[in-house]
Amino acid sequence: MVTVKETSNINRDKTVLSIYGDFHIHTIYSADSIIQPKTLVDMLAAHKFIKVAAVTDHDSVRGCNATIELASAYPDILIIPGVEISTPQGDMLVLGTDELPPKPWMPEDVVDYAKSIGAVSIVAHPFREYGMGDLARNYKVDAIEVLNGGSSVSANSQAKELAKSMGLSGTAGSDAHQVSELFSVNAKIDANLNVESVLKAIKKGFVSAHLTKG
Repeated sequence: MVTVKETSNINRDKTVLSIYGDFHIHTIYSADSIIQPKTLVDMLAAHKFIKVAAVTDHDSVRGCNATIELASAYPDILIIPGVEISTPQGDMLVLGTDELPPKPWMPEDVVDYAKSIGAVSIVAHPFREYGMGDLARNYKVDAIEVLNGGSSVSANSQAKELAKSMGLSGTAGSDAHQVSELFSVNAKIDANLNVESVLKAIKKGFVSAHLTKG
């Protein structure tokens, strides 16, 4: 479902959409995931309103182009290429890249890489295993993942407070590794249906995180 509305916040006098996405998904190119790219695209095509998905495999971008190609048959579906990078301080998402950041994968280097290509850097599940917790305050990331489908209510609540205290956008991602986990949460974005517009909306705060109902 896409809802057309007028807003002057993003592009003055231009129409943008309220679109819904899952910004943290693993495919078979993550060793611990069984989700095939085609299955992901089929699930997006069948879903009533979630039509945007970020492919964020562990330290790999191999699933991005394959999924984008499969989704090209559907004009209402958008695949955002991305990656989940394992840094010594905790996991980070980069949305808007089909290449890996150059090593070393320190948080500040990942942030710099994202900024250099116009991508978005996000602290993933900060208060869960492999999360960086309050160390996130040390880095100039674009957003915090405030709603992760694999995190506890308490951990997500802490993440939301972290984002608020840092003045950053809060994103949502299912962190799905199995088909049954897809789209358990979603992010509502005020943007046009293209990668650049979605990334800009995240950076500007035109995003909100929600549990998926129905």
